[in-house]
Amino acid sequence: MKKIIAGVDEAGRGSLIGPVYAAAVILKKNINKKSLKDSKKISKQKREVLDKYIKKNSDRKSTRL
Repeated sequence: MKKIIAGVDEAGRGSLIGPVYAAAVILKKNINKKSLKDSKKISKQKREVLDKYIKKNSDRKSTRL
């Protein structure tokens, strides 16, 4: 059986206050995971670079509101 791990995160104020966004991604095996950090702990500029890197190096991804 092939083991697949998905990274999942959410952002928003909660269903009682406003919308919640959720995302999941399955990364390719050869991705450099050391560069992936909590988005609140890195600069906006670094987040934008990582956004492109993750999209380029993902097998599957999904976002929902």
